[in-house]
Amino acid sequence: MRAAVLADAAAQRRLSLAWNALEFVEDPEIPALSIVDLGLIRYINPQPDGRLDVGLSPTYVGCPATEVIRHSVTQALRTAGVGDFIVTQVLSPAWTSDWISVEGRRKLAIYGIVPPEKAASSMRDILRDNRPVACPRCQSTNTECISEFGSTPCKALHRCRACLEPFEYFKCI
Repeated sequence: MRAAVLADAAAQRRLSLAWNALEFVEDPEIPALSIVDLGLIRYINPQPDGRLDVGLSPTYVGCPATEVIRHSVTQALRTAGVGDFIVTQVLSPAWTSDWISVEGRRKLAIYGIVPPEKAASSMRDILRDNRPVACPRCQSTNTECISEFGSTPCKALHRCRACLEPFEYFKCI
């Protein structure tokens, strides 16, 4: 019984180490957020062979940052000394902006990117959503979309008509 309790405690320690390490892996396109904030880490599951299976979802299939993120995850877990692990790409269910944590949304706003409000079921819904987006600097809703694509495909470029500052909006996906 004592051996099982010790083994369970060791497994919990490894899980905790892994989650803590991944909290510090920044998204390469939005360094203000960790990949955990973005909801890219779907799970960390201990396997019967002792390895940790780390589920990683891209924000969308074909995202150019996916391999950079995978490499950063691998490096962080090695540095943390979590033992053997495997990083599994998780495509289903597809990532959604609903998975961004409350803390992640707060960090986006502080960084100057308007966080998404709700997920859209299709690109058509995203493009048809003409609701004004509040400026992250002055909070005015007198804003306009300049381009459906900002510095990355998951963000749109907007401009505030009140303070004239440009800003990005993280799309609801």
